[in-house]
Amino acid sequence: MNVEITRLASGLTVVTETMPHLESVALGVWIKSGSRNETEDEHGIAHLLEHMAFKGTARRSARDIAEEIENVGGELNAATSTETTSYYARVLRDNVPLAVDILADILTESEFDEEELRREKHVILQEIGAANDTPDDVVFDKFSEVAYRGQTLGRPILGTPDTVKSFTPGQIRNYLSRNYTTDRMFVVAAGAVDHTTFVKQVEERFARLPMTPSVPPVLEAARYIGGDVRETRDLMDAQVLLGFEGKAYHMRDFYCSQILANILGGGMSSRLFQEVRERRGLCYSVYAFHWGFSDTGIFGIHAATGGNELPTLVPVIIDELRKSSETIHQQEIDRARAQIRAQLLMGQESPAARAGQIARQMMLYGRPIPNPEMMERLEGITTERLTDLAGRLFFDTVPTLSAVGPIEQLAPLTDISTALATPGIQTKKAAG
Repeated sequence: MNVEITRLASGLTVVTETMPHLESVALGVWIKSGSRNETEDEHGIAHLLEHMAFKGTARRSARDIAEEIENVGGELNAATSTETTSYYARVLRDNVPLAVDILADILTESEFDEEELRREKHVILQEIGAANDTPDDVVFDKFSEVAYRGQTLGRPILGTPDTVKSFTPGQIRNYLSRNYTTDRMFVVAAGAVDHTTFVKQVEERFARLPMTPSVPPVLEAARYIGGDVRETRDLMDAQVLLGFEGKAYHMRDFYCSQILANILGGGMSSRLFQEVRERRGLCYSVYAFHWGFSDTGIFGIHAATGGNELPTLVPVIIDELRKSSETIHQQEIDRARAQIRAQLLMGQESPAARAGQIARQMMLYGRPIPNPEMMERLEGITTERLTDLAGRLFFDTVPTLSAVGPIEQLAPLTDISTALATPGIQTKKAAG
């Protein structure tokens, strides 16, 4: 791993991985701040800021930003999550100075023009409407809302129509000054990049970033609650998400949870796919996932099926969860590890994947994690650890159930909880 790290006097961290066989560079700025850092009256402002950063600076109009990067065949984009925001570009090696200049410009010189803000609010309102019309988006948003009720972690990243309409340029600047500071920002590049040259470019162009926040950034501690949320809609299929509190990035069982999710529903050879979809034909999509955050996590099973299949589907899923707490085979662990190893190695062939991975590791762990070290962590996972974890995850915590669509035949959460807590018990809808 040819990774070099420099921490500038300003506190900004610059990281590169040189991949000399490439002609392109993926580079970006990752900020350790997202929707969880919003105050009550800022719901959705992190995402709005990401949009507004491309809408004009003191030196460039919104059209100038788009044309300059595309004139050299490059790409420019951004993303907002619960705990991070990123602005990134992909260019040929000779155009790295231009990409650095544009990224610095949008992060230090954005004007937040009133007319541009009005137009972008309208765009985001359409985005919110589109998300509300997409059942598999809705089921995840509602899941988070009930799992972390009344908390920033449980709120949709996009905000609400009312909050988005209310934002002013001053509010955006306040969020920016509080969260976009050098101690929370990482500039990362991977590909045909020279570390020393790149550091000089970043140091020169990002000199205007504030070193410390105007006021301390907000981060409300997460409290997993769990519960039940349902929305009946006249749709062809039902979206169902059953989940539990998972593990934070730094917890001992984090990697164990990743392996367990892979075994249960990480591919076509996984238990849920084989049992639920292939053998029984109860749904057209089923998978398991584990999301880690800084202080909590979510372990979930998502299925999309016809409403009439729900009375049979849910008990089968519960049965597979129970089986995972009783028996895990070494072959399954080996297959999951092989899949993770392949993903890591394949990611090394993509500069964009490497830049994103390095940035996430710097934010979470303060250093890049070499692939051999990552695999070594996975080597210590045994069948006993996995069955023990499954028992604690699925049967010792309050579940969260989210469902959208023709869900009249979906059993009450009390019945599902009872079935989880008591071996051999079926839900009432299934038994009836």
